Amino acid sequence: MPVVQLNKVRKVYENKVAVEELSFQIEPGQMFGLLGPNGSGKTSSIRMMMGITYPDAGSVSLFGQPFTRSALERVGYLPEERGLYKKMKVLDQLIFMGSLHGLTHAAARERALAWTRRMDISGAIDKKTEELSKGMQQKIQFIAALMHDPELIIMDEPFSGLDPVNATLLQDTLLELKAEGKAILFSTHRMDQVEKLCDAITLIHNGRQVLAGNLREIKKSYPRDRVQMEFEGDASFLDSPEIAEAKNYSGHAEIRLKPGADAQKLLHLAAAQATIYRFELMEPSLEEIFIQAVGGKADA
Repeated sequence: MPVVQLNKVRKVYENKVAVEELSFQIEPGQMFGLLGPNGSGKTSSIRMMMGITYPDAGSVSLFGQPFTRSALERVGYLPEERGLYKKMKVLDQLIFMGSLHGLTHAAARERALAWTRRMDISGAIDKKTEELSKGMQQKIQFIAALMHDPELIIMDEPFSGLDPVNATLLQDTLLELKAEGKAILFSTHRMDQVEKLCDAITLIHNGRQVLAGNLREIKKSYPRDRVQMEFEGDASFLDSPEIAEAKNYSGHAEIRLKPGADAQKLLHLAAAQATIYRFELMEPSLEEIFIQAVGGKADA
């Protein structure tokens, strides 16, 4: 049974269509990416899932039933606009947020302490929010979304403001939660993160779905016509007729082959002119696939 299901959802704000005919579903134990540039309709879609706004057409179902507010007790939500109390101490804040989800004071305190240890911020529990960095505040909000052990986790730009170390900690935690059977949706314009984490995706552009499905299947449907090379020496092989486009970053080359081109022929030509340390034939990145799907057009 899908944990979330959107069926031909539409949302209009005044004269602007924010979301048009959007459909997808998320299964238990699935990491799902809702992707697109800023302003593409990602947050509007999430707000309809959370009952913050209602669709003008179409339907939203949670846990196999039409949307009801009681279903939100089983949902953890990290909004794009963070909402912490600046003057409240971290532990007090987490206990308060846990109580809003029905936890007793003792249970909320126990879970808050366990999560702050897990997220490596236990030394900050007696500090006020305003004393903490943006990244630390982000982790507090992340914990607040998870304390009641939700079955569905919805995160809007969860990696915003995090340094690489803390971004990795968040990613690892999400993967652990997925392994526990949680359904996880996260919205982002950072497609490199999605390639590492997601099982399935929906790409939206100007409110419309342009690509959807299993991420591996989507990538397999595109030709392996990208080459990444590490080399030293003469770079004149980059003028080969096998190459449609090449970028050379001081010995690191990113190459797009022409349709029907022979990658082995390019390798032999390159090896005759330079020392090759790496030659890897690759699928296009998700970002390249997205650009192809929208025809290179920017959002309006």
